[in-house]
Amino acid sequence: MAQLYYKYGTMNSGKSFEIIKVAHNYEEQGKRVLIYSPSFSARDGAELVGSRVGFERAAIPVDEQTNLYESVKSHLSTSGPKQIYCVLIDEAQFLKKHHIIQLTQVVDELNIPVMAFGLKNDFQNQLFEGSYNLLVQADKIEEIKTICWYCDRKATMVIRFRDGQPVNAGAQIQIGGNEDYKPVCRRCYNQAFRSQNDSDSEE
Repeated sequence: MAQLYYKYGTMNSGKSFEIIKVAHNYEEQGKRVLIYSPSFSARDGAELVGSRVGFERAAIPVDEQTNLYESVKSHLSTSGPKQIYCVLIDEAQFLKKHHIIQLTQVVDELNIPVMAFGLKNDFQNQLFEGSYNLLVQADKIEEIKTICWYCDRKATMVIRFRDGQPVNAGAQIQIGGNEDYKPVCRRCYNQAFRSQNDSDSEE
């Protein structure tokens, strides 16, 4: 029975690499997969899933108007291999609520498993729209773990930086790399802003 999987992790936890690995494992057995990624989020282009370790795969771009259910269904009716064994979603936190509902239709009506990978919370520790709805709708939820940038604890949060300083205000969505974001544990997250507030009060 097909299920909707949500695999979340903070920055640098290897989510995109995991997608590429899962796709390879299916395809090595001759099993077809579809990979989707929000069109504005890709680090290496709108039609690529790229991991920080250097691997990349072609992806179908998703924008606000994309109907994921209809898109998957259309690939079932095209020439070539008809069966799709898995649908993989990169940067799933950027999806809208209607996209997540469409993914449940892919699972429930087309009987195709969906694996969605993404962040859970943003740099202000608020849930993204996509992650919130995946937590509500997913059949199985799994954490992809990584370690804090500053210590050896598990990273569960992310700090956004501007000009080398941590910031906790601004637009929720801002695409960036290691110079803009760092994965951290709760203690180091709180310490970063406590130190900044102490510094500001001394000026």
